[in-house]
Amino acid sequence: MPRGRYSLHDLHDHTPLGEEHFQCAPGPSGWRYVAQRTTPSGDHAGSIDLALDELGRPIRLELNAASWQVRGAAIDGVTWVRTDPTGTHATEGNAPAHAFTGTSPAFLIATARLLGLTPASPPTRVRLVALTDPVLAPLTVDQSWTLLNSEAHATDNGPLTVDEYQVTALDTGERQAVHISGDVVLAAPGIELEDLETPPSVFR
Repeated sequence: MPRGRYSLHDLHDHTPLGEEHFQCAPGPSGWRYVAQRTTPSGDHAGSIDLALDELGRPIRLELNAASWQVRGAAIDGVTWVRTDPTGTHATEGNAPAHAFTGTSPAFLIATARLLGLTPASPPTRVRLVALTDPVLAPLTVDQSWTLLNSEAHATDNGPLTVDEYQVTALDTGERQAVHISGDVVLAAPGIELEDLETPPSVFR
């Protein structure tokens, strides 16, 4: 069960946004990721609990930030309920999308699992509902994912396969490089893996 810590940075000016302390593991139904967010000063900033089925679809998402909460799942596309900090107003939403995304590294793992690309796969388009900081406002986005290469690297614990993806935002054409090994993001824009206690899980 990998557990560790990511540091998060602003994509444009690299201002530290805090850290995400996570643990994740494959299970009988798919994969689960849980994490706690802290601010740069160490205060609690939110949490994420994401469970995927064996095909990579989100069967349960609970996201908390700035006292806002979103619960969602893949139902008729994706469906969610967003609750305000007072807990008095809850709004339901639905979109013809494949999954959720956001600033957590968990969403990159989830999208990679959902698409199941190989280096021979053509660029693959995916529609996602982004839950944007700081109030988890939903925004539908279209991306194109390409698996550029998959390389095995020798480590003390045996070979470590690293997948390099190119992720393109279809509204702006902006391209980003994402490096993933198993269920751990090694590097991505705004995300750095600072600490990892156990090796990444290997998906079947």
